[in-house]
Amino acid sequence: MDELKDVLAAVGPNLRELRKQRGVTLAELSGITGISESTLSRLESGSRRPNLELLLPLARAYGVPLDELVGAPHTGDPRVHLRPVRRGAMTYVPLTRRAGGLQAHKLVLPPRRDDVVPDLKTHEGYEWLYVLEGRLRLLLGDRDLVLKAGEVAEFDTHVPHWMGAADARPVELLTLFGPQGERAHLRARTT
Repeated sequence: MDELKDVLAAVGPNLRELRKQRGVTLAELSGITGISESTLSRLESGSRRPNLELLLPLARAYGVPLDELVGAPHTGDPRVHLRPVRRGAMTYVPLTRRAGGLQAHKLVLPPRRDDVVPDLKTHEGYEWLYVLEGRLRLLLGDRDLVLKAGEVAEFDTHVPHWMGAADARPVELLTLFGPQGERAHLRARTT
């Protein structure tokens, strides 16, 4: 019975971590799932016990299996089942299964649109990215960089940043993100 209590106690922190990783507010998540902000907040704090009626829409919104939300033991299959998630025109594919710690994603950013004004953001963490295909425009503080396929960048996410396609083609990239400032062991290449 203590194991069940431990699993249930971990659901709230897992939910909070997933929401922060996705950069979603409680209000936005409420709009997506139909679950009230107060219920979402109580779930994350552990003052509300999770149930299937609440967890299923959250798993769907985050694009993760239900067992990831509740910290179910792995079945022995090491494969990560790719489940693309769309946020606006961007598609990202989580490449890691666990909430928290170092996260890997493949991102597909749409072609540049002249009507999109870059909105630089800051948040906790440290990011490493590798451009797979296309050209990536990275605004980082007062720097405006264009990275092409095969180039790597890493930065502290406390620095205001924004990224998007540099031209009329989509851009694909791999990104590693550490919410507590974990660093990838690779260094950005200087040109």
